[in-house]
Amino acid sequence: MPLPPDFDPDAPAGPGDGAFGLPTTPDESGIVLIPVPFEATTSFGRGTAAAPRRILEASWQIDLNDTDTGEPWRAGVAMLPFDPQVDAWNREACALAQPIVEAGGPQTDAHRAARDEVDAIGDALNKWVHGHTAAVLRRGAIPGIIGGDHSVPFGAVQAAAEAHPGLGLLHIDAHADARVAYEGFRWSHASILHNLRTRLRGLGHGVSVGLRDLGREESRLLRSWERQTAYSDTELRYEKAAGEPWLRIAARIVQPLPEKVWVTVDVDGLEPQYCPHTGTPVPGGLDWGELMLLLDVLQQNHEIVGFDVCEVGDHAWDANVGARLAYKLGGYALMSRGR
Repeated sequence: MPLPPDFDPDAPAGPGDGAFGLPTTPDESGIVLIPVPFEATTSFGRGTAAAPRRILEASWQIDLNDTDTGEPWRAGVAMLPFDPQVDAWNREACALAQPIVEAGGPQTDAHRAARDEVDAIGDALNKWVHGHTAAVLRRGAIPGIIGGDHSVPFGAVQAAAEAHPGLGLLHIDAHADARVAYEGFRWSHASILHNLRTRLRGLGHGVSVGLRDLGREESRLLRSWERQTAYSDTELRYEKAAGEPWLRIAARIVQPLPEKVWVTVDVDGLEPQYCPHTGTPVPGGLDWGELMLLLDVLQQNHEIVGFDVCEVGDHAWDANVGARLAYKLGGYALMSRGR
């Protein structure tokens, strides 16, 4: 048992403590959070690079006895130290990318050269995330990526798909994120699903939930991918209005997923009241209780091998929601192992 026998889960936490006020290290924790403060290709509101530190601070005031998942703290929850290299990559890539974003894509030779440098930094970041995620998986623990924008979990899902061939993907998002190199960037935050579907051979069936802001070509791609099912916010709203219970809808959503699943959450998949400072908020979306029930239904017949929480804004309220979501996801992942 990694926790000291006299550990008091009701004691207050504060600055200097580990994630959620827990004293466990990443090497002895069952849930390991990997902070990735990176947002180079963010195309609207910025601030997601601050989210991992904000979420760590917010985690100190969260009660550890969870009404949905029990006591995830008993397995140990820890966040890896912040790596100065990731901060440096973010600063460099943001400076290179911002003029291209403002121009709506690479318009000049200088833009195209800068775009290539941003892509190269993205390659390095993916390798970094892959390596840390693979190490957590080898130890039998549950990795949780804390972004940053929604480009950052690519290397993590890649590592999980290598460890679990045929890995399923539950994708919570307002956007399809199926754009091809949006604004010219290979690793754009708006291209994560396209990159996962087209670049990872080991990825099995995926389900996208809550989509309500997507392009025409994205719609065509979603229909063409045999191993990807999509539920629009409109479709779910009509079903609920017709009297279909959310419990039954949730069971149908997760049914096609294979046994092992990665959960990727862009917080704009939730109603904007939960994370109003996210980069690209969209009216509509899942409410908190609907997402929790969906995760509960998922864990009953599937194993959650890892997760990510992305696009949390630089604000205390958003960080509070992000920290709670990370704790819940870790708890449901633990529950899915004990089913």
